[in-house]
Amino acid sequence: MKYNLQEAISVLERTPSTLRSMLSGLPNAWTYSNEGGESWSPYDVIGHLVHGEKTDWMPRLEIVLSDDPVKTFEPYDRFAQFRMSEGKTLEDLLGEFETLRAENLNTLRSKNLTEADLSKQGNHPELGPVELREMLAAWVVHDLGHIAQISRVMAKQYKDEVGPWPKYLTILNYTPKE
Repeated sequence: MKYNLQEAISVLERTPSTLRSMLSGLPNAWTYSNEGGESWSPYDVIGHLVHGEKTDWMPRLEIVLSDDPVKTFEPYDRFAQFRMSEGKTLEDLLGEFETLRAENLNTLRSKNLTEADLSKQGNHPELGPVELREMLAAWVVHDLGHIAQISRVMAKQYKDEVGPWPKYLTILNYTPKE
């Protein structure tokens, strides 16, 4: 599938309501549990998404569209949510994510990006030159990946409870690489 900005926005605008529907009002055992070790809970993932709305996607879009000849992105702190989420409830984070995402998508729409804009490049600190369209496509895939991650983490809470079924429940057999 070729990247299409309007189609991408249609996925991005659904992520907050999807996550609210999945997580709001659930007991903490579902939302604060992880897969063990240093893996992330659904709460941690929502904090990560909030942090990304503030410091990743839109600030980088502004860099790409700027007149600055360097256009180098700041490195992204993939663990900042642990500090930024302190003292906040899951409901706080879900609300903040909804607000930030709506604001960011309104700003994105207001840019009236052209094909030429989508071909402009920025410099990722690890990946090197990236096109704006690639970055915006990555935003969609990033959302979908975290929705899948939350589903997997939640499913694994019942891994020991499903008896002999794990061989048919492939979500329980996935081991994260990170």
